[in-house]
Amino acid sequence: MIFKRVGDDKPYPDHGLRPKDWSSLPPRQVRLDELVTTKGTLDLNALLDEDSTFYGDLFAHVVEWKGDLYLEDGLHRALRAALQQRQVLHARVLVVD
Repeated sequence: MIFKRVGDDKPYPDHGLRPKDWSSLPPRQVRLDELVTTKGTLDLNALLDEDSTFYGDLFAHVVEWKGDLYLEDGLHRALRAALQQRQVLHARVLVVD
């Protein structure tokens, strides 16, 4: 199993962070098997594109809510890490109450 659970929505309340606001959060390692996805599908082109992070954040975005870690952005990064036999992903984690 790669992820804790595969979801297709964001069950947590809107946090109001814009994409550029995430850069204020320091990245840390997160185990892939502790993540719950917020997307049930992935564009294969995004997974295979070597420049997929060129215009975006280098780190995945994770929301911690009610004890779970939700992968809000960076599913292709997480799957790429899993394909490379890695068990952790570097992500920016926002704690939402």
